[in-house]
Amino acid sequence: MPKALPFPIRTECPPGACTCERERLLEDPQGDLRIMRLTREEEKRLVARLENIASYDDLKHMQERLQSNLGIVVTIGPATEEVRTIRGGIGIRLAEQPGLCRKTRQAIPAAIRRCLESKPEIAYAILDAHDLFGGNS
Repeated sequence: MPKALPFPIRTECPPGACTCERERLLEDPQGDLRIMRLTREEEKRLVARLENIASYDDLKHMQERLQSNLGIVVTIGPATEEVRTIRGGIGIRLAEQPGLCRKTRQAIPAAIRRCLESKPEIAYAILDAHDLFGGNS
């Protein structure tokens, strides 16, 4: 039987629609339940916040907040394939995590990509931080 939590949690996805392993996480006494705080309403607020990131430092701050508050590890860096566009040139990956809904796993990178498209200077800062412009020699 899943334990009662002192905060509202995300509602269950329809059977077969998701592979988040929500029930297994709720039944695990050592499970990291922070992700369960991300209700659908909170996810909408998070996506809006990610779409409106103002700078590279703000993006790094949001990565830290996602990890500390929800346990979500987001890795952002140059893509391994040939870079033709900003959209394809930046890789955004979320670490595997029980409780992380499939839709959320898609929504977070999509919101970050929309931000990078509207503020290409952030994408350039990401590439520069990985020395793709050769400025750190």
